[in-house]
Amino acid sequence: MNISRIALKFHSVPKFEPDAVIGQISADFERGRFAKVSTCVHRAGKLYRRDNMALLLVQHGKSLPKDKDPEKGLSDEGNIDVKRIADAAKKYGVNVSCIKHSGKKRARQTADIFASALQPALGVQEIGGINPMDDIASFADSISSGEDLMIAGHLPFMEKLVSFLITGSIAKPVIKFQNGGIVCLNEDPDSHSWVIKWALMPDIK
Repeated sequence: MNISRIALKFHSVPKFEPDAVIGQISADFERGRFAKVSTCVHRAGKLYRRDNMALLLVQHGKSLPKDKDPEKGLSDEGNIDVKRIADAAKKYGVNVSCIKHSGKKRARQTADIFASALQPALGVQEIGGINPMDDIASFADSISSGEDLMIAGHLPFMEKLVSFLITGSIAKPVIKFQNGGIVCLNEDPDSHSWVIKWALMPDIK
């Protein structure tokens, strides 16, 4: 694999080009030989593999209004967007051991679509503490190092969680989520600091 540099880039998934390369981390790589994205870091011009944890955060797909669905399940557009992102993640070789969600219908449906594409070994699980206005610090303290994990949840919780993990404050915005998009964070095993490694988004806005 010839890699001259790795730069974090945010790309949308083309709606009419399902085979396009998106969510590109490596600026220069030989197509078809891209290493597992959740275990690669760049150091001194070389690509290294390491065992740091990957936390993949997903905002649920676009949902129906309450007057059409009291539980606000995914809309047709939401289903399509989430499936596109899930299929793109599969093509990149993204692996997660488990996909967890808040229990709300739109988050559960989003998790199920990703699970269908990624086939996590531990399946899909409902958890508490990740509803829109839940306590960020309490949930952050519960995150334990281990297998790569995906969480399907809501705003403002997801954006505040990223801010808290990276800056220590929920008041410092770090990234904007999109419905159905993934933001992948890595935890350094030595410093225990978090960084945004890559993102897949439905649109560039």
